[in-house]
Amino acid sequence: MKNPDTERMLRVDQAGEFGAKRIYEGQLAVMGSRAPNAQDIAGMARQEEAHLATFDAMLAARGVRPTLLQPLWSRAGYLLGAATALIGPEAAMACTVAIEEEIDRHYTRQLDQLERSGSDPELEQHVRTFRDDEREHRDTALAAGAERAPALPVLSGAIRLGCRLAIRLSERI
Repeated sequence: MKNPDTERMLRVDQAGEFGAKRIYEGQLAVMGSRAPNAQDIAGMARQEEAHLATFDAMLAARGVRPTLLQPLWSRAGYLLGAATALIGPEAAMACTVAIEEEIDRHYTRQLDQLERSGSDPELEQHVRTFRDDEREHRDTALAAGAERAPALPVLSGAIRLGCRLAIRLSERI
């Protein structure tokens, strides 16, 4: 029997990992492979691709459809990555920090729910592992100068708000 709660979790988590992959693709397209932090970004992108592959496989195995908003997230993610990279390396890193802080909160709420219910140990383990990876991404971005980004409070606030909106929409649509 399908569980609507875990279906929503899978749908939104897959969408988030897809969006993160597109953000890093946009950043690398603008910054190039020789730019400051390019190797860090490429490494984070590889992890996001692995997370995405896991959620893609889980969606397929469980017969859960992805969000219908995926074409929008593809464009929006790429544009966000490219735009923050155009501002500069610190802004690209600030983008990562803002998103990963929201994803940490999101995954932690999911873990609380999954632990209470005990309903899906497989999903629980993946969310825990991926949350830890996302925390590492945040720490890497902070070490790379995210806090020196121009207009950091405005940039971070806008990205975090957009991330929260994307989470809510992707759970439902």
